[in-house]
Amino acid sequence: MTDATRPGRRPGTSTTRDAIADAAGRQFAELGYDRTTIRGIAREAGVDPALVVHFFGSKQRLFADVVELPFDAAEVLPRLLEGDRADIGRRFATFVVGVLESGGREAMVGLVRAAASEPAAAEAVRELVTRRVIGTIVDAIGSDDAPLRASLVGAQVVGLVMARHVVGVEPLASTDPQSLIEAIAPTFQRLLTEPLGS
Repeated sequence: MTDATRPGRRPGTSTTRDAIADAAGRQFAELGYDRTTIRGIAREAGVDPALVVHFFGSKQRLFADVVELPFDAAEVLPRLLEGDRADIGRRFATFVVGVLESGGREAMVGLVRAAASEPAAAEAVRELVTRRVIGTIVDAIGSDDAPLRASLVGAQVVGLVMARHVVGVEPLASTDPQSLIEAIAPTFQRLLTEPLGS
């Protein structure tokens, strides 16, 4: 076996770690948490499985390290939530549907699938969503009930991803994006700006 074909450590620690992280991110998104394996990640990254464990320790820690939102919440969400409050629901719905109809769908579906399949993955996703999304929305809304409002908005987004893109519930799964925006914008408007009680 030549150096070029021998598995194991690649030259350059950072490139090896990056290759593992890239492979893991793709596989978690495409296969979900359960079906993604250390061996499969190592095979795609072109390294020995022992290197995956060396850099990340376990599949759970690897997932927690590579899981990411397909957008910069700290930058995007405050811009969506400022300005005319009468149109906030439509802006938010347009953004969410836009992410799910673009390259961001794969990452969002991967997050939801992983969280639904494994407690360790659910913990990592919960921490990510709480820190990056819920916290940012809470800061932008600034009201006493902002944490509840932000959590309810998050629940709507997760439900939409699950029903439309994971389970494929019809007619939701085949509804065109503009019609979907029109349908969910009032829900986001209520959750973000209107009284929550009866």
